[in-house]
Amino acid sequence: MASTPLLQSHVPGIPCRRGKVRDVYDLGDKLVIVATDRISAFDWVLPTGIPDKGRVLTQLTLFWLEYLKVPNHLLGTDVKQMGLAFAEQGEVLTGRSMLVRKAKVVPVECVVRGYLAGSGWKEYRRDSKVCGVPLPSGLQESQQLPEPIFTPATKEETGHDINISFEQMAEITGEPTAEELRRRSLEVYAKAAEYAQGRGIIIADTKFEWGQLPNGELILIDEVLTPDSSRFWPRDQYRPGTSPPSFDKQFVRDWLETTGWDKNSPPPAAPADVVAKTREKYLEAYERLTGKELPMD
Repeated sequence: MASTPLLQSHVPGIPCRRGKVRDVYDLGDKLVIVATDRISAFDWVLPTGIPDKGRVLTQLTLFWLEYLKVPNHLLGTDVKQMGLAFAEQGEVLTGRSMLVRKAKVVPVECVVRGYLAGSGWKEYRRDSKVCGVPLPSGLQESQQLPEPIFTPATKEETGHDINISFEQMAEITGEPTAEELRRRSLEVYAKAAEYAQGRGIIIADTKFEWGQLPNGELILIDEVLTPDSSRFWPRDQYRPGTSPPSFDKQFVRDWLETTGWDKNSPPPAAPADVVAKTREKYLEAYERLTGKELPMD
């Protein structure tokens, strides 16, 4: 049974910054990240939420952090640890909130691609490279690459992130940091992709966010290997040369393309069947990867 979607959290007295999906509360030396049920498409947030989407994003991130054992920002998920104002809203916030260490965000998206899709496919068709990485000729859409590649992108406040070369990333972060993040991002992707294959899911590509602690340590932050930050394909429906169905907001995007919406003004509300199908895809991704149902309490 789907719950009522949470479009915005309200925790009085705590400074809050709202992204497309997350509400981030500042506790001084720590943050509380609340994943709402907002959904964005074509760089707009829809007026309609997807019930339980925020719980899927949070619980899948928690699953991967436990599985990967990579140094990260997580401190806990008990709303009582977050303070009285959060504990008083435990019913709404439990399952979708993380207490995390504050870190200086590395201002580059660390994207790893194992397959040729999305903006990578467009770039490849244009000049046989992706983010400056040369690739063999004759590859098809969605084809598995000879080996995964690291393709950084800038973080844009509005609009799409912009693909950049590794050399451009090194200019932003410094070469040692860029080298370490490339190595660690590729390692994390390889371990996760191998696990997901065994659960019937191809991780075509994903983006990681990294942060730096005051002592200089680099840690994994934000969401990790979710349908919002990754392209998940069902292995049994994968065919090179086609664009496989994905475990994300594809139903929403496809529906929006049929509405006549101009993509330059607030989008229309999504109908109930599109909401239900999208929710099912997020839940299926969680259940396939973790082998269990999403906890609802």
